[in-house]
Amino acid sequence: MAEILIGLVSGIVSGTGTGGGTVLIFLLLYVLGVEQHIAQAANLIFFIPTSLVAIIVNIKNKNINLELAIIISIFGIIGAIIGANISTHINVIFLRKSFGIFLAIVAIHEIYTIYKNSKKV
Repeated sequence: MAEILIGLVSGIVSGTGTGGGTVLIFLLLYVLGVEQHIAQAANLIFFIPTSLVAIIVNIKNKNINLELAIIISIFGIIGAIIGANISTHINVIFLRKSFGIFLAIVAIHEIYTIYKNSKKV
């Protein structure tokens, strides 16, 4: 049952374009106790169908600049190959700490952005 709820929550967050994979990794780690490397690999599999659905919806709504998307995708694939090879050689504890630092930075940025935008109103 936990797996179904995790998939549903991650899918909803992913559909909004706000990082469903980050939520998925967090939930896999702390709710199901999955190892960091396995959680990240599961996220990659999760990403394929959810991104395809988002692409279809956004193409229908004419929200995609295809030229820009192709350029970013090509270099994203190159980066993914490099990153996947690096990650297989990184200690799980270091990888988990790095992920935590990344989440903290994103949270601080989001809080700052909300605060900054509330000051304008």
